[in-house]
Amino acid sequence: MENNQGNKLGKKIKKLRTGLGLSQDELARKADVPYTTLTKIETGVIKKPSVYVVAKIAKALNITIEELINSK
Repeated sequence: MENNQGNKLGKKIKKLRTGLGLSQDELARKADVPYTTLTKIETGVIKKPSVYVVAKIAKALNITIEELINSK
């Protein structure tokens, strides 16, 4: 479970982002995080992004951090 968590988060961010019709670049700008950071999180290169970065991404997706990190 713990090992797979990072990739789950990345997949969830990608799913939510595409659901909103946002490109990676658009979400990165909206969340004010570097584009490369976002792509690395989505692809699982960064498995444990900082809470700060996750919070900014969640806010840009209009959801809470809890909704983003809890896989359902």
